Amino acid sequence: MGLKRTDEFRADAVRIALTSGLTRKQVASDLGVGLSTLNKWVTAHRDMDVVSDKDLDLARENERLRRENRILKEERDILKKATAFFASQKP
Repeated sequence: MGLKRTDEFRADAVRIALTSGLTRKQVASDLGVGLSTLNKWVTAHRDMDVVSDKDLDLARENERLRRENRILKEERDILKKATAFFASQKP
């Protein structure tokens, strides 16, 4: 017995795909749908108001912060390695 995907489920899936910050592959897997199916739903719902402007703004800000956080972690890791390297050098 297959699950019937309601319009509400599809709209929610599109909203999650566009605002969660997760990859579409992750969202599709979490929701138990195929990636190609989710991509079709996103394309089909692109012109509908499934995501408010406020939600889109928040999603963009979340992505910006995730990117910044990733860069800061990489910089921190480099500094840790440099500190360990210089600490191991004999004067």
